[in-house]
Amino acid sequence: ASNYTYAEATWTQQSSDWIGSHIRAFEFMGGCPEIVTPDNLKSGVHKPSFYDPIINRTYGEMASHYSVAVIPARSKKPRDKAKVEQGVLLVQRYILARLRKHRFFSLAEANAAIASLLVDLNNKAFKKLPGSRRSTFDEFERSSLKALPSLRYQYADWKVARVGPDYHVDIDVHYYSVPHRFARQQVDVRYTNGTVEIFHRGTRIAAHARSTRRGHHTTINAHMPPHHQEVSGWGPQRLYDWAIRIGPHTAAVIQHLLGGRQHPQQAYRACLGVLRLGKDHGNARLEAACCRAIDLKAPSYRFISSTLKNGLDQSPQTETDQASLPLTHPNVRGPDYYH
Repeated sequence: ASNYTYAEATWTQQSSDWIGSHIRAFEFMGGCPEIVTPDNLKSGVHKPSFYDPIINRTYGEMASHYSVAVIPARSKKPRDKAKVEQGVLLVQRYILARLRKHRFFSLAEANAAIASLLVDLNNKAFKKLPGSRRSTFDEFERSSLKALPSLRYQYADWKVARVGPDYHVDIDVHYYSVPHRFARQQVDVRYTNGTVEIFHRGTRIAAHARSTRRGHHTTINAHMPPHHQEVSGWGPQRLYDWAIRIGPHTAAVIQHLLGGRQHPQQAYRACLGVLRLGKDHGNARLEAACCRAIDLKAPSYRFISSTLKNGLDQSPQTETDQASLPLTHPNVRGPDYYH
């Protein structure tokens, strides 16, 4: 009823900014309302519906944390949130119009200017009623708000993933282990800046500290199968047998990859990547690319994939000029020079 207003600038309307704005708005008001009525943007509403809208999972988790009900407005029905539309118009005229000729060099600087004008907006006296937005809010509405929870909501993303045959889940090109019996199962992953939690049918099966080391593994020993037994029919021998059917150089690359990790299971993804290149480019080309990779001492999935993509497996290898220099060349001093 007071038209008490909160406004801020964010870089995007993506989920992290959208939910962060809600959190800061609740803290600005000093409490939580019973109901929030948003638009039907993707960051808030996964599937709009008048009867049974599906709320974005992270947004719903935030609403549950603050005990707030989310009832989205109907699509293309601005009157469902008339207070919001009026508030947007008011902020555009009272705040954005005043700042339109200012240049800011950071988002924080822009929000500081907005916050200063927002105080003036909420303290501005009504023309036809006594008091202001702030005084009316303090008198009639603040006492009706629910108290903020003791802990601030920590933003988290959700992802549906499938566990690999190496019983690891890929999150931003880092691999987190789950108990080996869940290999090749579909799981739900909740991850924040500091943690990764993995759920199977609503039950948490693993939790890890978040890592930013791309291409590396975080493995809990208890998740590993006894004595590195095969997992769901996959094992080093099966991968090696597949490689042998392609050719000896492919088999040598697979053997190198399996032996280059602390746990063989950590190399399963790279081995599968190499072997499946044969389906796209043919086994003969894959064998030639593996031969080239061995000669150049670069037996990795990335090098072999790049070789096939650029057709280098079909071009003859030539020795570099440096490699063919005679040992008697005047620029080759030899060990005796330094005595």
